[in-house]
Amino acid sequence: MSIAIATVNDTQIRPVLTPADQELFLDVPQRVYSKDPNWVPPLRSSITKSFKPENPFFQYGRLQQFIATRSGSKGVEAVGRIVASVNDRLIEREGQPVGLFGYFECIDDGAIAQALFAAAGDWLREQGMTTVRGPIDLTTHNNCLFLVDGFDSPPMIMMPYNPAYYLKFMEQDGWRKAKDAYAYILDLSEELSEQFKKGYDIACKSGISFRPIRTKGDGFEQDCISLYHLFTETFAPNWSSTPRTQEEFLEEAKSLQALVDPDVFPVAEYEGQMVGFWMGLPDYNIPLKHVNGKLDLIGTLKFLWFRRNIDQGRVIAICSLPKYRRKMVPLGLIYLGMLGGIKKGKPYQRAELSWVFEDNMASRKLIEASGGKIYKTYRIYEKSLA
Repeated sequence: MSIAIATVNDTQIRPVLTPADQELFLDVPQRVYSKDPNWVPPLRSSITKSFKPENPFFQYGRLQQFIATRSGSKGVEAVGRIVASVNDRLIEREGQPVGLFGYFECIDDGAIAQALFAAAGDWLREQGMTTVRGPIDLTTHNNCLFLVDGFDSPPMIMMPYNPAYYLKFMEQDGWRKAKDAYAYILDLSEELSEQFKKGYDIACKSGISFRPIRTKGDGFEQDCISLYHLFTETFAPNWSSTPRTQEEFLEEAKSLQALVDPDVFPVAEYEGQMVGFWMGLPDYNIPLKHVNGKLDLIGTLKFLWFRRNIDQGRVIAICSLPKYRRKMVPLGLIYLGMLGGIKKGKPYQRAELSWVFEDNMASRKLIEASGGKIYKTYRIYEKSLA
């Protein structure tokens, strides 16, 4: 039997130690969001995979899962959860013992939330951490950030969502803002500024060539390796981020391979070398909303049926090696990405460009010049463990 490390009224906070505990851990979101029309259930299998020994995270990190449980009409039920983790790569990069919390979900009960935060904090102190930051699900390449503004619409693919009352939890427990991030919305019916077409023309005259990403065979793998090197060189300096291994990157890329629309995923090359890309994906959260977190036979049939309703997409990244920005590669990529989204037969009516840290002014100015407007705000918090 699992040993409770804290008790709040009739609720126990305890570590996840058994397969039964793990199932309770996975059940928590269903209880939290049962009446929320904007919630999109994550695939249960993808969350389970995070805690398997073969997850590459365990080569450079460690974690502890906790759940809050109580007796209900149908036996033991879980009403909250949290994961405390230590990412040694992040500690090495930042030069300070900062731990992380993630996978947080909780019913609207501040006492239970505080007990979960306390359990995570105590474990992190035992690991020698002096600061805790989150929500970050092990790394910022996974799910991270709390939504703090823009609760009136569902999240797009691979974006976080949470109840508004989580903000109250953070204030009550003494957390401070570490950094905000924004999601921009872009109406594709609005004409793109002429400067982007001019930028594309300049890029072409400068020797830059553009093409859609390849999605099959050796071409897909070669493009993914090029994308990996671009990601690593361009985004490695991002705050609270650490580079992935090529193995980790390729594994995620293969999981997204069937979802890619090449018309909204152009890449830029110079003398045969990839130097930039615009990574757009259709908003598959629209069909995923109907599968209840499971792609079994029924879930797959529902996914295939409701994917016909996709009318929007998300731009995950706009990337260019610094020395090619003078050749207008970013403007050329935006021009082609937008053109691909509105070409005849495409369903896209709007695009989300997300997420962008508040102090990333270069990207923000570029997005705002294209007509993007902030419509959701997200936040990462920090707290001292002293």
